[in-house]
Amino acid sequence: MPGKDFLKLHLIVFAWGFTAILGKLISIPAVEMVFYRTLFAAIIIFFLLRIKRIKIGVPQKDFWRLLGTGLIIGAHWIMFFGSIKVSNASIALTGMATASLWTSILEPIVLGRRILWYEVLLGTVVIIGLAIIFSLQLENIIGVIMALLSAFLASSFSIINSRFTRKYDPYAITFYEMAGATISIALFFPLYQLWFTNGAPLQLGLTGMDFLYLLILAGVCTVYAFSASVEIMRRVSAFSVNLAINMEPIYGILMAVALFPEEEKMTPQFYLGAVIILAAVFSYPLFQRLHKRRMTK
Repeated sequence: MPGKDFLKLHLIVFAWGFTAILGKLISIPAVEMVFYRTLFAAIIIFFLLRIKRIKIGVPQKDFWRLLGTGLIIGAHWIMFFGSIKVSNASIALTGMATASLWTSILEPIVLGRRILWYEVLLGTVVIIGLAIIFSLQLENIIGVIMALLSAFLASSFSIINSRFTRKYDPYAITFYEMAGATISIALFFPLYQLWFTNGAPLQLGLTGMDFLYLLILAGVCTVYAFSASVEIMRRVSAFSVNLAINMEPIYGILMAVALFPEEEKMTPQFYLGAVIILAAVFSYPLFQRLHKRRMTK
């Protein structure tokens, strides 16, 4: 891989890891935060589509499917930032590290391919790591559950998007999905107020710093990181990209510990469980490449 592409790829992954830090810094709750993130991202992408003169028309059936996928993406981000709010960034990022293994379970079911032995093995290893975290992080159990749900939802919409990317421009897909997420959250607001805030007003007021952080979250960590990852995959192998993406929780946890040393201080058992999970995640693309080599012999 050329040095320029290597640095660009890790900059993208660093930006994704930085979302956890921004989620910690933004003062409003997770639901309102994701509403603004998707709204700002949709607006930015709309202007990019106009500048690039990219056609965004899709058949009505796929139009509704794209908006529905946006609902899943919005729920994924709400669970992720909610995990940060009720626990901390380290727990949220460790839970998100299971996304690739959730995909290994869901993909055979959705696409009808057979389950591979090494996916079962690595899935078992992840369960062991989670069991260690669960047994010794009871005060953060809600955050752990929300992080795991976030990872499950992330793997779900990635599988759905794998079909859309064959038919439509990635910018158009992202525009519809960000719009779908924004609309879904706006429709959810009345129920959110009734069930989760006990009738209290929505916290939609932004400080100057909140607005700045949300612009960075939408512009850099959402629009830029996505478009740059699509562009770089034209030259870099999928294996290299997947291996780099596995660094996202590492970057995020290191940043969180450096910026919030007191809040991110965890027990040794948590780090043991996290290391086990990350080892399984890092091993997945290696097993995948080994399996492909055996199949081609």
